[in-house]
Amino acid sequence: MGLVARIRKEWFIIGIIVVILAARLQPGVGVRGGPLKPEITVAYIAVSLIFFNSGLSLKTEELTSALLHVRLHLFVQSFTLIFFPLAVWLLLRLLALTAIDHWLLRGLQTVSCMPPPVSSAVILTKAVGGNEAAAIFNSAFGSFLGIVVTPVLLLLFLGSSSSVPFSSIFSQLFMTVVVPLILGQVCRGFIREFLERQKPPFGAISSAVLLMIIYTTFCDTFSHPNIELDPTSLLLVVLIIFSIQLCFMTLTFAFSTRPGSGFTPADTVAIVFCSTHKSLTLGIPMLKIVFEGYEHLSLISVPLLIYHPAQILLGSVLVPTIRSWMNSRQKAAKISLQPI
Repeated sequence: MGLVARIRKEWFIIGIIVVILAARLQPGVGVRGGPLKPEITVAYIAVSLIFFNSGLSLKTEELTSALLHVRLHLFVQSFTLIFFPLAVWLLLRLLALTAIDHWLLRGLQTVSCMPPPVSSAVILTKAVGGNEAAAIFNSAFGSFLGIVVTPVLLLLFLGSSSSVPFSSIFSQLFMTVVVPLILGQVCRGFIREFLERQKPPFGAISSAVLLMIIYTTFCDTFSHPNIELDPTSLLLVVLIIFSIQLCFMTLTFAFSTRPGSGFTPADTVAIVFCSTHKSLTLGIPMLKIVFEGYEHLSLISVPLLIYHPAQILLGSVLVPTIRSWMNSRQKAAKISLQPI
């Protein structure tokens, strides 16, 4: 793959690095009250645009085929929104005894509270040949569920970082998340054929808006010179994130393949990816709302910014191995069903 092709493929990851460097060089542009006016353009317009875009792109009309697989859905949503945050909370009790930066550890907790993503888990499940319908359902349903559950989990595990009352936080969530998402779905019902024919770049649009949110978040941090990121803590957090992903992928794989689980190999593929992946697109805007005006917001956001490319990288590396396992299990199942 040539350099230009590689840049086009990885433009979002490169964009994250560029906007963080830009924020470091000129933080005054994106701070509250600065030229970009992020308290309006980001807090309301950018966040609303992301969720309106999500509403337009969510193919909820395709979910009926997967609707009745209740056990699979219960397992995925329970794992990602109950077991995951609780397990990380217990892990952080131990990590709090180390010298790892306190705010990065809090960031790990925010990662655990996020819903599944609307794209990466589906793409990897499809690449392996797993149960794509189940992956689509859990990504879409998890996104809707996360609108309510994720802010509650964030406030439960981390508390509110500002003087903003809970009622104001949830009213802003309703106006900038729920309403745009519903409007997007309503609009999709009227222009579905046009969207299917033209195939607008929904992912690229959300990613571009997300870069603006990340930029203003780090502008806020770099405008406070007393905040520094410890390189050793950052490296340890990267290692912890990869370890968490590998452990949870192994755990979900073991559970879904145990005798009597009732899950097919294709189901297992969807379970492994959907249960362990976390949404950056939905997560960063929610953090921006719940922790609005918090000077350590960018440090809390760092683990989520790391988790996103890490889950894609790890998943992509494991695709051939998982595909080989699934094909061998499916062949073995067909042979066992043949008459002797």
